[in-house]
Amino acid sequence: MKMSARAIAAAGTLLLMAASAGAQSMGAGQAVVTVLTKHEGEVPSSVAQQDMAIKLDGKAAKVTKWKQYEPDNKIELVLLIDGGARSSLGRQMGDIQNFINALPPNILAGIAYMQNGQALFSGPLSADHATVLKNLHVTGGMVGSSASPYFCLSDLARQWPGQDPAARREVVMITDGVDPYQQQFDPSDPYVLASINDAVHARLVVYAIYWGSRGFSVAAQMDTSAGQNLLGEVAAATGGKSFYMGTGNPVSFEGYFQELIRRFRNQWELGFEGSLNGRPQVEDLRLKMHAPGTEIDAPQRVLLDPAAVR
Repeated sequence: MKMSARAIAAAGTLLLMAASAGAQSMGAGQAVVTVLTKHEGEVPSSVAQQDMAIKLDGKAAKVTKWKQYEPDNKIELVLLIDGGARSSLGRQMGDIQNFINALPPNILAGIAYMQNGQALFSGPLSADHATVLKNLHVTGGMVGSSASPYFCLSDLARQWPGQDPAARREVVMITDGVDPYQQQFDPSDPYVLASINDAVHARLVVYAIYWGSRGFSVAAQMDTSAGQNLLGEVAAATGGKSFYMGTGNPVSFEGYFQELIRRFRNQWELGFEGSLNGRPQVEDLRLKMHAPGTEIDAPQRVLLDPAAVR
C-alpha cells in the first residue's frame, strides 16, 4: 500500500520530533554558594535543602546536594595582581602580607601577576604561606601592560595550578578592571564574557578589589566606572564579590580581606541536575531560598556536564 504525501510528511515530522527528544539528556553540576547573616557576628540559621528552588536557563532543575563545606576542606587561592598597577599599591603590601600569613593551613595560596595577557606565577600553590610571600613584590608597571585583566583571568582559568579536583578554587583580582579594548562599559564585552566562560569551566569563584591607576581626569573617571562595573559582572557570574570604595582607592585592604575569610567560612556546596543537549554547556542559574535573616550569593552562570551524571 502506498502512503500519501501528507502521511509521509507527518511520519517525517514525528521522526524529527523523536530525534530531537532523544538529543535531550541529563547533566549535572556543582556550585559554591555563600550564606551570610545580614548582621556580621551572628551565626547563620540552618538552611535546609527543601528551602530552596533552582532554575537552569529558566527551567526547573533538581537539587541533588546541599552541604556546608567542612572547616578543613581544601581551598586553592590565587591573588591575581595587575602588573600595570601604580607603585602606590605598595601601600597595601602590609595588608596583603597579613592576609596571607593569617590564612589557615587548609588554604593553599599563590601569587600571580597580570602581564601581557597572562597570569605569571613566581611559585606554586603552597600551604607554606611564608614561602608564598617571598613572591610578593611592588608592581609599578605601565598602565595597560596586562593587555587586559580579562585575558589574564582566562589564562589563569585555563592553566589553573591546583591538582585537587575536590578543592574550592578562589581568585582575588587586584586591578582597575579596565578592558583596554573596550574602555566604555559594555555588558556584552566579548573578552569579559570569554573570561566568565573560562572561569565557570574551571570552577573559579572570582573576587575583585578595585585599585585605580589612571589618574583623576574626566576620562579616567569614566574608565573607573567601566572597570568597576565589569569586575562586578565577573564576580556576580561566578558567585564572588567585587570590593570598591567610591571612585577612589581604599586606604586599606584589611576590611576586604576580613570579609573574604568570613565568606570562605560560610560556603556551601550546591549540586544539581538538569536537561541539556548532550554536551557540556554553561547555563544561567537562578536560586531562590527561604532563609530569613540571611544573604545568599550564588553564581549566575554554572557548568552543566553530562559526564557528571551518575
